[in-house]
Formats: sequence, structure tokens, C-alpha cells
Amino acid sequence: MYEPRASGGSLTIPTLESILLPHADLRWSSAWLRAADADRLLAGLQACLPWTRHRLRLFGREVEAPRLSCWIGDPGASYRYSGATFAPHPWPDLLQPVREAVSEAAGVPFNSVLANLYRDGNDAMGWHSDDERELGPQPVIASLSLGATRRFVFKARAADADGDVARHVLDLPHGSLLVMAGDTQRRYRHALPRTARPVGPRINLTFRRILPPH
Repeated sequence: MYEPRASGGSLTIPTLESILLPHADLRWSSAWLRAADADRLLAGLQACLPWTRHRLRLFGREVEAPRLSCWIGDPGASYRYSGATFAPHPWPDLLQPVREAVSEAAGVPFNSVLANLYRDGNDAMGWHSDDERELGPQPVIASLSLGATRRFVFKARAADADGDVARHVLDLPHGSLLVMAGDTQRRYRHALPRTARPVGPRINLTFRRILPPH
């Protein structure tokens, strides 16, 4: 699935560039996967994963998530989110080389991934931080985007000394990789808003490392 790119007769691994945002550690590549590899991965995941529309608890009531999801991981890498606990599905073969390559790029041996399928512009992700206890105090989250380009927004949890709330908007294209580390989850929330534009399906893979219980 994944191979280093050829460049001038030599092989190079796509590098991640830093995104300047106060008190955040963000790195990304807009074309980390080659288009042909990203196309195959998108089609394969759409067909093989057991997609589910999870029910989430928000503001004291249960609602259906505005997207389809699948939690994948090593045995025991359970994940608790919005009042629900998700046991991992086993890794499909086509994700194993991607897992290894993303782990190398981020410098973290990931043991799980949340796959989200956004079927069209009506599917979305609300404001949140990936700050669950089992991820640790400074989690590293690697987000691989496949399919339609969607807008990803960061918003600081608190205003700065001048009363300004830092925001950053990033368009995530097909094959892009975004790594969030350091204090990013503690200092910022992020969201994938709905859009009225006609857009096709998008799969987002957020690789994580679930820590053993203390």
C-alpha cells in the first residue's frame, strides 16, 4: 500500500511541515499518500469495514452520530467516548502497512485507529478534544484523510491576554496526514463542520495509542 516516493532517482519519505499555532504542536503533509494509493485505500475501507452509526450521549440525551464509524485496534485497546465504550475490531490487512508508515511518521507505535466515514456534506464532527484519560496527558493523534476535501477548524479553549481566541482553518485533501501532539488537545478543540457544498464521501483515520490502565 505505502511506498516512499521516488525523487530525482532516490527514494524519499514525505516530510511533515510544522503549522504555527500558539501552544500547539501540529505537523502535516498535504500529499502524504500518493493519489493511487489513497484511491485504493479509500475504496478498500469503504467496502471492508463494518461501518456503524453509533449512538452518543450529548447533554444528557442519546443521539445518533452524524457519520459512520468503526473502531479498530489491538486486543484490549478499548476506547470510551461520549458515554459509550467501544471494543476494537481487528486490523484489516490493508491497514497494517499504513499503520506502520503512520507510526514511523509520527514517532509513536499506534495500537488503534478510529475510522470515520462522512458520506456527504451533512455528515460532520462537532467541537471536541481527543483528551480521554486512556490517551494520556499529551496524546499524539495522527489523522489521515481520504476522499473529498473537507474543512478542519481549531479553536483555542481560552482567550489570550488580549481577549482573542486563536483559530486556525485547514483544508484536508485526499491523502493528507495531520499529526497533533504536545498540548494541542489540552489547549484546543477541533471540528469538521457541515458544508452546503456538494461533496463526495470522505474517510478519516485517526491513529491513537491507548495506554494500559493504571
